[in-house]
Amino acid sequence: MPVYKAPTADTLFILNDVLGLERYGNLPGFADASPDMIEAIVGEASKLAETTLFPLNLSGDQEGCTRHDDGTVSVPKGFKQAYDQYCQGGWIGLAVPKEFGGQGLPYTLHAAVGEYMSSSNMSLMMYPGLTQGAIAAILVHGSDEQKATYLPKMVEGTWSGTMNLTEPHCGTDLGLLRTKAVPQGDGSYKISGQKIFISAGEHGMTDNIIHLVLARIEGAPEGTKGISLFIVPKFTVGEDGALGARNGVTCGALEEKMGIHGNSTCVMNYDDATGYLIGAENKGLSAMFVMMNEARLGVGLQGLSIAETAYQNAVAYANERIQGRSLSGAKAPDKKADPIIVHPDIRRTLMTIRSFNEAGRAFLLWTALKSDIAHRSPDEAERQNADDLLGLATPILKGVLTDKGFDHAVMAQQVFGGHGYIEEHGMSQYVRDARITMIYEGANGIQALDLVGRKLALNGGRAVMAMFKEIGDFCEENRADETMAPYTKALKKGLNDLQASTMWFMQNAMAKPDNAGAGSTDYMHLFGLVTLGYMWAKMAKAAQGKLASGDAREEYLKTKLTTARFYMEKIMPETTLRKVRIEAGADSVMELAAEAF
Repeated sequence: MPVYKAPTADTLFILNDVLGLERYGNLPGFADASPDMIEAIVGEASKLAETTLFPLNLSGDQEGCTRHDDGTVSVPKGFKQAYDQYCQGGWIGLAVPKEFGGQGLPYTLHAAVGEYMSSSNMSLMMYPGLTQGAIAAILVHGSDEQKATYLPKMVEGTWSGTMNLTEPHCGTDLGLLRTKAVPQGDGSYKISGQKIFISAGEHGMTDNIIHLVLARIEGAPEGTKGISLFIVPKFTVGEDGALGARNGVTCGALEEKMGIHGNSTCVMNYDDATGYLIGAENKGLSAMFVMMNEARLGVGLQGLSIAETAYQNAVAYANERIQGRSLSGAKAPDKKADPIIVHPDIRRTLMTIRSFNEAGRAFLLWTALKSDIAHRSPDEAERQNADDLLGLATPILKGVLTDKGFDHAVMAQQVFGGHGYIEEHGMSQYVRDARITMIYEGANGIQALDLVGRKLALNGGRAVMAMFKEIGDFCEENRADETMAPYTKALKKGLNDLQASTMWFMQNAMAKPDNAGAGSTDYMHLFGLVTLGYMWAKMAKAAQGKLASGDAREEYLKTKLTTARFYMEKIMPETTLRKVRIEAGADSVMELAAEAF
């Protein structure tokens, strides 16, 4: 049976020792997030994840969801009770402003505990996860009346939320959507059309489901310029907040999926459903992007989460499974064979996953902190810098953490050998569940194109130059520290490769855009390698400082430094490979005629 234990010590090290959350006490909500409070919240989250959510992960995968003849959907046994417990703990509103029933704590803390919840049961956590994204969109773009009507119930979890973008004929290219909205003269609209791949689109865990739906108002411009966003509740809501009649929105079918079986992924039919415009007419994409950007960070978190759970199970198996003898002599002479963790290739596998997980966790929380600063800082320049870095980091975090999350779930499965391929040990579920993270909320090829085609040049390259400067300054500030040399030298080499590749794009992509397209995925991963390396250098600096001060966590801190050295020696050199691929250009990629494939 699978195992999971929340990595609370690592989370607290990053929040307190690496990011120094106490330094941001001037920001709203941060004053309440003292180290003691953070430790208490992290501890409670770990208990909920380990004892309530995780035991339902395997059974939820096996049982799945069921659509009934009346269009209702049943979720796996135990999901409703676990969801209620999650809501009663106030977890949905952890970072939501207090005026709407939330706790107003940092989004960074929400991201930290969100990892545990997703690691323990990704399918179940998608239900409140979509709600939190919808809350974010309504907070930014909703009217005062809409906020008062919908947010308190969504924050307490008695109502849930969804996002409805994709249609059968269009995915990423939303300009092709056909769902229409007809004005009714009273401020409402009639929404008609079909949406597919709608996570948590129908279920019985909440009293109402608040769908955020992209549609085109009759007569609006074609393409993305004519798209608006609408609130379409499952049940209409009266002026007094009471639920009214069932709206014209139904689940037409459940998608048959490779993974995330415990989540109801629906085909949603809108038949003259009553909807309400959120934000301005024809500005729906900007409103939806608030939700999508939050979702992309959440999906990056999912990639990390699955890699962490898969790693923990691979470690447990590697310590239990005996097979062969160590190359350097028997390590368990009292047994007929040694545990497979003695073998260098098994250790290479485990160290690769571990070094990614720990740096990925730091990257996730670093990015979440940028979001907090961008939304809460009173300093305009500080907000702008944080928002720039947040926008730059989002496609990298989503693309790299999910690509590698899937790769590492497969690597962890490989540790089990044939036992990883059968269902007994549960490893196939992690591989199947991880696969969707590379696809939804913008397939990773789209994330790479967004990074290269849009984010690099945005505001004259302000964000990428700020990132290069931050990493370069760190290397320079620690150049004279010999204890940091194993980390800063490798990081500087990686940064040089990244800067050279960026310059190559500037010189070769304008005249030939296919050069950017052909190298975009390699560039995204090159940027990810350097960013994760930067996280490792920051963690190494913090670990060395704590060791020098006599910190009681000596074994943990020394392990951290060893893992950092592994990343710099074994993983960071991949930046050269990525650079060479980028500079090879697009010729061999684009030369064949379509008929030759």
